[in-house]
Amino acid sequence: MEPKTKVSAEDNKQEVTITRDFDLPLHLLFRAFTEAEFIEQWMGTKVLKLESKKHGSYQFETTDPKGNKYGFTGTIHDLIPDEKIIRTFEMERTPFGVQLEIYSFKALTADTSRLDMHVVYESIGKRNQILQLPFIQGINMAHNRIETTLAKLK
Repeated sequence: MEPKTKVSAEDNKQEVTITRDFDLPLHLLFRAFTEAEFIEQWMGTKVLKLESKKHGSYQFETTDPKGNKYGFTGTIHDLIPDEKIIRTFEMERTPFGVQLEIYSFKALTADTSRLDMHVVYESIGKRNQILQLPFIQGINMAHNRIETTLAKLK
């Protein structure tokens, strides 16, 4: 089965574009990225801090099967409800550096919506390192969990 999440990564660019249509109303899709209880469910991570507002910040922590803890942190530069989130994202203790993420949300119908993500990495090399991981499968699985988790609230 082909993944519903589409990832585009042009050669010699330090960015990726990710697009996914969800069987969720716009307001529920937006909540998946701004409310701790939903983030914890679909990301499988602990939310230590989340200020879903312009100039806010966040801190998440996840534990791998071996018990190692990994932190994810960032600053929310802009947040327009049901429309846009601009934030940084950094995975601690990894060589990937800080990335800039621009999330755009759009209603397609009363019950469906689209997420467009534009992710800019520090360099082409760091972007390519990420793409060597099971990144595309992982983002598709995460988006599937968003749909499953929030579909119960429709």
